[in-house]
This record gives sequence, C-alpha cells and structure tokens, in this order.
Amino acid sequence: MLTTHDASSVVIDNLCNQARGQNATVACFYFDFAAQNEQSPTTTLSCPLKQLVFGLEEIPEEISKAYKDRKNAIGGQGPQVSNILKMLQTTSARRRAFICIDALDECATEHRVKLLDLLGQLLQQSPGTRIFVTGRRHVLPEIGRHLSGRVTSLSTSPVRDDIVTYIHSRLAADTTPDAMDSTLEADILKKIPSDLSEMYVEATTLRKLS
Repeated sequence: MLTTHDASSVVIDNLCNQARGQNATVACFYFDFAAQNEQSPTTTLSCPLKQLVFGLEEIPEEISKAYKDRKNAIGGQGPQVSNILKMLQTTSARRRAFICIDALDECATEHRVKLLDLLGQLLQQSPGTRIFVTGRRHVLPEIGRHLSGRVTSLSTSPVRDDIVTYIHSRLAADTTPDAMDSTLEADILKKIPSDLSEMYVEATTLRKLS
C-alpha cells in the first residue's frame, strides 16, 4: 500500500540517485498534522535551505553573513522568511535544487497559503529549482492557483487488492494471533480497504523535474 510518505520516499530516493555525480542536490520537508503550530513557512523553508547549503562545497558568503547578522540581532533571531527565500535562490544559482514537500494537506491553512505563494516566487526567480509536492486531493486547487502555469499533476489512489495483501501480511505478523477470531479478521479485511479507498486518495503535484 503506497501512502503519501511512501510516494515521497520513492521520489526522493530516485532524485538522490540521479543527482549523484551531477551538479544537483535534493532537500525535503515532511508535514505533520500534530505539529501544525510549529511548522510555519519560515521553519518549513529553513529545513530544505540547510540541506541545500550542506550539499554545497562552500557556503556562499551572502548566506554566512545573513546568519551572522541575525545571530547578532536582539534575541539572536533566525533569518526572516524573505531572507530565506533569497538564500534559496542563491543556493539554486550554484547548484540545481530539487525540493520535496510531503503531506501539504497537513499544513495549517493559513501557513499553506503563504508557503505556496513563496514557492511560486521561488520558481519564478530560480530557474534551477524544481519542486515536488504530495497531498490529498482537496489542496490541488490551491496549488493550481499559486503555481499557475508551472504545475503538472498526477492523481493516485490505492488499489484494493494491494490493501488487502498488506493487511493480510500485517495480521500474519501479529504476535498475539489468539486475540482475534475469524469474524473480526473478516470485518477488518472488509472495512479498512473500503475506508482507505476514500481517505487516502493522493494528489501528487510537481513542477516538471526535467
């Protein structure tokens, strides 16, 4: 059974393999519904920025200076989101950047709008940047509005037989098989595939990765 996290992992692994030996680097960020308050546009973009900078042979002077300036500011605050956007542009100018964002639907609505706007700016100003996003279908219209003209989308949904096979394998690995009778097992095999077919329809959206 392929979830959004699995889909992202497959894409990230393939991108990392393709990036080896080329002037390219890959960064990722995973949204978590339980951490919505902490996952603002600033923290979301800071994470891939650090990964992209780590992939450079040398930290660009403008990025090093920006962090030092913010460190010396009152309270030692980190860079603001506008500065982070500029630094992302700097890194992608030196090395082609692939940014993967998983489970966008788990991002708080007010943060998601701002983040998509920033990603749109990044794509417009950084020809060397490509972005891959996964999320459930209801966020696709938002993505289309903010990244209009630069989006290719692919909708996927779980196959019932795959779900049943996965459940069978998990039940077979149960360490307390006597706790479940055949009636309960039959109910599980009937109910879960039906619910997942409705709940885990994914919208995978990306800017062309070529």
